[in-house]
Amino acid sequence: MPEELNLSNLGPAQPRRPRKRVGRGLGSGKGRYSGRGLKGQKARSGSHKMRPGFEGGQMPAYMRLGKQRGNTSKDAMPIGPFRTRTIPVNVRDLEARFDAGADVTPEALVTAGVLKNTRTDVKILGMGELTKKLTVHAHGFSATAIEKIEAAGGSAVSLRDTADGA
Repeated sequence: MPEELNLSNLGPAQPRRPRKRVGRGLGSGKGRYSGRGLKGQKARSGSHKMRPGFEGGQMPAYMRLGKQRGNTSKDAMPIGPFRTRTIPVNVRDLEARFDAGADVTPEALVTAGVLKNTRTDVKILGMGELTKKLTVHAHGFSATAIEKIEAAGGSAVSLRDTADGA
């Protein structure tokens, strides 16, 4: 290894290999069919750029198999009371955007720019710290969020009557 590295003694880390030149006569070893064999899909141009899951025109496995039924399926749309979506809002967002003593509702969250609209349910999660006394109205609360809101002197009011509070 040279003692001092400068432009005059730079070189590649490994010797460069020349690229394979195909289709240059039978004597080259890569003539006639250029290493692609005879006819078929793999002999054509663009044959190595197929999308994932492509099975050569055969009906692919993800279309042959049936869809999983029930509300746990990823194919199921959010339909009905057991497939509702909720938007999470952390207590750190409430700390940053609301003054002490404020009344936090889904409409107030839209006005503050936390939510886009009030069409989906809101669940308050407990990430971050809360030092302001807030009255928070939401569809659901995590256990840590309720602890932090009540520790700061505020109250958590559920907009949905559920026994578990989630």
